[in-house]
Amino acid sequence: MKIFGIGIDVIEVARIEEAMSEFGERFLARIFTEGERAYCETQQRPVVHFAARWAAKEAVSKALGTGIGEALGWHDLEITRRDSGEPELVLHGRGREFASGHGIEEVKISLTHARSHAAANAVAMAK
Repeated sequence: MKIFGIGIDVIEVARIEEAMSEFGERFLARIFTEGERAYCETQQRPVVHFAARWAAKEAVSKALGTGIGEALGWHDLEITRRDSGEPELVLHGRGREFASGHGIEEVKISLTHARSHAAANAVAMAK
């Protein structure tokens, strides 16, 4: 396999916190899947987990070279966890179609977060 693209993103946790305060459930439903919301809401500080998933989706969109928008929507990318705790990307809809059409077999992601920032990187691997 070869590298198709690499992406990275960093976000201030306060930005997600402000959006959650201002727009509430509407914001969360627009950006995150039901599974992502369910996971984050069980964590001690949900906002840092939401921020890490935001960063991961942005990093993946950069690795794919599409950005978030017409070619790829927020719900086309879902960040889940393997039994080991490792984050995993699940592609839906346009994300799956894009990956299939470009020979992308896997997108590896890594997430991190602290009190004030969350970050993620993504490496898309193709045939």
